[in-house]
Formats: sequence, structure tokens, C-alpha cells
Amino acid sequence: MRDYLLLLHEDPSETSRLSPTEMQALIERYIAWGREVAEAGRMVTGHKLTEEGGRVVRRSGGAIAVTDGPYVEAREIVGGLYVIRAEDYEDAVRIAGSCPHAEIGWIEVREIEAVGD
Repeated sequence: MRDYLLLLHEDPSETSRLSPTEMQALIERYIAWGREVAEAGRMVTGHKLTEEGGRVVRRSGGAIAVTDGPYVEAREIVGGLYVIRAEDYEDAVRIAGSCPHAEIGWIEVREIEAVGD
């Protein structure tokens, strides 16, 4: 099996339209989904990212440049991530498609390259 990164993309203006009851129900679906994937031995880790936009670090001419972002002006954000274990891309996409996040955003699936194994 291989590890795959699931990046959870969303438009915050869409999720902000959810009522507190709808948001709580969605959170409960995330918890149940995570438990199900973990019980199947497929969950490596999962994290929700903070609302605060983070920092972008670049090196230019020997100096480090830090800017707010990466989403200062973007409508779309990465709200969280999972690392799962899957047989292949098809299996990883199947698992991603069952994630509740697909109801409110979109999920980018990327294989994690095993370096040095």
C-alpha cells in the first residue's frame, strides 16, 4: 500500500452559509468517516488547519522573504488534510470520495513519494 495526501479545498463563503446545526452535523460526519477509515487501517493522520492564513516563505537573492498568505486575496483555501493508505490512485480516490468534505468543497488527491525506502 502507498500513502496519499488528501488536501481539503473549500470556499469559506460557502461554508459560512451553514447554520450551527448543519455545521455540527457535518463535523459529526467527519468524525464518523475518520473513525471508519481508521478502523479499516487506512488512516495515517488528519488535521484541520487554522482559519488564520499562514505564511509564505521564499528565498530571493540570499534573503528570506515572508508574506502573509497564501490566501490573502484568494477565495479558495486549504482547510485541512488527511494522509491515507491506499492500494493505488483509484482506491485513494474512492476513499476521498466518501469523505464528507466532498459535500462542501473539493479534495485534491496526491501520492506521497517514498524517499529513501
